[in-house]
Amino acid sequence: MQLASYWLETCQPFTGAATGPVEGRADVVVIGGGFTGLSAARALARRGASVVVLEAGQVAAGASGRNGGHVNNGTSHDYAALSARLGADHARTLYRAFDDAVDTVERIVREEQIACDFRRCGKIKLAAKPAHYEKIARSFDLLHGDCDAETDLIPRARIREEVGSDLFHGGLLYRKSAQMHMGRFGAGLADAAARAGARLFENAPVTALARRNGAAHRLTTPRGSIDAAQVLVATGPSREGPFAWFRRRIVPVGSFIVVTEKLTPAQRDSIMPTRRNATTTRHIGNYFRISPDDRLIWGGRARFAMSNPTSDAKSGAVLRAQLDAAFPQLRGVGLDYCWGGIVDMTEDRLPRAGEHEGLFYAMGLSGHGAQMSVHLGQQMAQAMAGEQGANPLRGLDWPPIALNYGRPWFLPFVGAWYRLKDALE
Repeated sequence: MQLASYWLETCQPFTGAATGPVEGRADVVVIGGGFTGLSAARALARRGASVVVLEAGQVAAGASGRNGGHVNNGTSHDYAALSARLGADHARTLYRAFDDAVDTVERIVREEQIACDFRRCGKIKLAAKPAHYEKIARSFDLLHGDCDAETDLIPRARIREEVGSDLFHGGLLYRKSAQMHMGRFGAGLADAAARAGARLFENAPVTALARRNGAAHRLTTPRGSIDAAQVLVATGPSREGPFAWFRRRIVPVGSFIVVTEKLTPAQRDSIMPTRRNATTTRHIGNYFRISPDDRLIWGGRARFAMSNPTSDAKSGAVLRAQLDAAFPQLRGVGLDYCWGGIVDMTEDRLPRAGEHEGLFYAMGLSGHGAQMSVHLGQQMAQAMAGEQGANPLRGLDWPPIALNYGRPWFLPFVGAWYRLKDALE
């Protein structure tokens, strides 16, 4: 088993990064070269803006690559509960933004001809307990009638039509969801941004940020400094740099993935005959799908710890045990890849985008990363051009998290809390 990303190991890397110093000025500087930043850079450059992207590491290799390859519609929330909390109109608007996000990814893949195995496959949300299915069923009529007629309930008697496991008690089917190869998409999106005229600097972490006036800032990196008329912060769960205001509002949660060796057709068909994306309803749940080369990609929260080789190997062992419990027919099948790291979650698990003290931002994707990152990049590009109504998350307040001072000392306690909730709910 390689402690390496399947997405990065099986794609041609982006080779169009800018060389030389970071200097001069730009209409927009985007901080972060993940899907959010790359999507915004492409959109802004296509509007005629001069755009620079500053990425601390390698583009599309951070949180954007720590996922199972899903491009899912639907929120992680129970729709009835979300509607009760925010009001029917607001909940419906948010839900449809997640639908729009899948469409946005598909449109960019088509426009830029990115060969990333994009496919509309649907998603099954699997009930881990009988009570979870009852909760899904109670809110189904509202969801189906109010905003997503392409959903369906799958009772336990039919669950093996979707997954070859006795572990689940029914599910909710979303037909608009899709999947793709995240490494190939990331490299293709970076190429598209560069073709549009954006300059992408890798290994250029922002170490200082000074506001000049209004939205104008000077940004300092180890490779030099640059002045920007506007700045978009798209750092996701990054723990470095002068972004304390954002870190106080983000919970860095580990997301880890293992990928099996290639399965035989019989093994593949026995576990996922429909080839949909699948997620489970536990707080510390799993997400999984079949890759185009017939591997099972199995992910989950695994452990509430920072990523390093020792931690990743332990997470791989946790995921192996979960996989074997769900699919005992795969015991003995080898694992070829294991990787992970932190992703950005908000306290209420809704993403955030907007403006704070002259800085535009989009982050806190909370498990909706692939589709909402790309979509929010597009929408914030419009908002920065003066179309404030383009931001689907405008109006959501974002208070700091109690006792969160930017360092994730509390991760073991978060894990214990979610495990307790899984035991009780």
